[in-house]
Amino acid sequence: MSYEKLAREIVQGVGGEKNVVSLVHCATRLRFTLKDNSKADKELLDKTDGIITVKESGGQFQVVVGNKVPEVYAAIGEVSGILNESKDGDSSKDKASAGKKGFGAVIDVISSIFAPLLGVMAGAGILKGLLLIADNLGWLPKTSSTYIILFGAADSLFYFLPVLLAVTTARKFGGNIFTAMTIAGALLIPSITALNGSETPVTFFGIPVVMMSYSSTVIPIILAVIVMSKLEKFFNRVIHESVKNFITPMLSLAIMVPLTLLIFGPFGVYVGNGIADALLAAFSFSPLIAGAILGAGWQLLVIFGVHWGLVPVFINNIAVYGRDGIKPAATASVFAQTGAAFGVMLKTKNKKLKTLSASATLSALFGITEPAVYGVTLPLKRPFIAGIIGGAVGGAIIGQGGTQAFASGAPGLLTLPIFYGPGGQGFPALIIGIVASFVISATLTYILGFKDPVEEGDSSKAAGGQESKAAAGSSAGTASSAPVIARAAGTGETALSPLSGTVVPLADVPDPAFAAEAMGKGVAIEPSEGRVVAPFDGTVTVAFKKKHALAVVSDTGAEILVHVGVDTVKLDGQHFTSHIQEGDRVKAGQLLLEFDIEQIRAAGYPTVTPVIVTNTFDYEDVLALQQGSVQAGDELLETIPNRDVNGDGTGGSKQSA
Repeated sequence: MSYEKLAREIVQGVGGEKNVVSLVHCATRLRFTLKDNSKADKELLDKTDGIITVKESGGQFQVVVGNKVPEVYAAIGEVSGILNESKDGDSSKDKASAGKKGFGAVIDVISSIFAPLLGVMAGAGILKGLLLIADNLGWLPKTSSTYIILFGAADSLFYFLPVLLAVTTARKFGGNIFTAMTIAGALLIPSITALNGSETPVTFFGIPVVMMSYSSTVIPIILAVIVMSKLEKFFNRVIHESVKNFITPMLSLAIMVPLTLLIFGPFGVYVGNGIADALLAAFSFSPLIAGAILGAGWQLLVIFGVHWGLVPVFINNIAVYGRDGIKPAATASVFAQTGAAFGVMLKTKNKKLKTLSASATLSALFGITEPAVYGVTLPLKRPFIAGIIGGAVGGAIIGQGGTQAFASGAPGLLTLPIFYGPGGQGFPALIIGIVASFVISATLTYILGFKDPVEEGDSSKAAGGQESKAAAGSSAGTASSAPVIARAAGTGETALSPLSGTVVPLADVPDPAFAAEAMGKGVAIEPSEGRVVAPFDGTVTVAFKKKHALAVVSDTGAEILVHVGVDTVKLDGQHFTSHIQEGDRVKAGQLLLEFDIEQIRAAGYPTVTPVIVTNTFDYEDVLALQQGSVQAGDELLETIPNRDVNGDGTGGSKQSA
């Protein structure tokens, strides 16, 4: 797969670079914050190869691409300026955030702040969990220098978490990253932390300060940086440009550090502890019921993107209590969907679905469930329900067993060590719970079954098994080097318009070959926009090196040639940008080619664009469905199947051998 090609398609699909306010990614999703979600083409993205699904949730436009998300994210940075830092005073993020209200805005903020940290957080959590196991089993005592060094490497992320969150929060709200980090550092500096527990009352200009420990905390620094970002914008507007670069940070530090210690710090700690206590109370009241609810519902929260609301609670529990009893039940949900995908793999007769479910099962075992959920269980419905049932049973077992998490990390095989605490208490219940989740979900999926997709037939067997080569002409009249495409001659089809503009008869095209329909029947379009999209699902059989023309053959055999302008081959590719290569699979509406209308006209070339069916002789006729103005994606041409004049099922193709 070309990550660069996929990146361009995604950027185009979300409404273009200018429609993107911000972009972050988690383990499997690109999470866009868009200025206008209506400009995004969700249907087109859903059909794009390499994209599992598209979701709008929590104020974000989420494109699920699976395990390859880091590569696609990096490719987007290479083909666009989306990942560039916003300039001071840029209010686009503020405007976009203002358009989101209530719970959606909260989820958008939380996911944007925590998503960039997930990878390193999981890695540090696994290392911390392995060290806990090594200590509990007597392999590596805590007092050894080796343990201390490795534990420091694992625990540093959690101890200095406020500093890391300062960076991601400042990016989200357009604040100065270094000022934000400095505020976080002030909360952790030894001279201030030493005041916690001091016998002498701590005051700031006579105002009492409630001192707390801020290592590993979440809410205080997020609140502080949000306010700091707003304050900075105000200072940058009112302070003279010659001095604002150092006066603004000075004022921000002088105001925000005391304000955080006086208000945001205590408030954030109390709120975090309050939420954690409420959830812990639910587990204390009935760990079996609470575990069953979380085990059944976790994947539903993931689907809507609202699981981020619980992430700060998990982290807060580990920071305050050294353990978390809520997160383990969510692990059952992960293994339940894994089992459901495995059940699909065993049950299906469809080779493509079997391959997909096998790879999704493997991915889900390591905590990445989106390919399994969006690609397998949710579309088939019953397997997803089986996963919910299995997750409820496993979650109940884990909750009743009192399993605890001692570090952070996405639930999966590799992160099981984070649930192994002193003496291994609760760990057996975790193992029993996830095994039960997997087995129950897989078994129910196999027993309940699902509507197995019909295996795609070999198109060469259709209509008497006639085969022909996909013909494609060029303005130079050279033979195409396109691959052989098996198809049934005389199969009718409707082709969508590949361009927006005005329909023109082929006879009016200033090129004798096109005007005389020597290349095939069709129409021409005077383009109003320099974009060519795919007229149907199919394969690119010709992508000229000089980018001025291309041909796409549909899955049933119709081949469309789009030739942008007349004699534009002489431009040698100037003013054209191709997004495809020969042999590429494309979806209807997918962007194939871009061109600069004004530059081509300025160079002296007509831009009227023939759109023709090059294998016209495989059909009874080719009909134009539009006159006057047309938009890309409108129905443009219809091929009329040949009548079966031979009586042998071949359709009586008029094309000679």
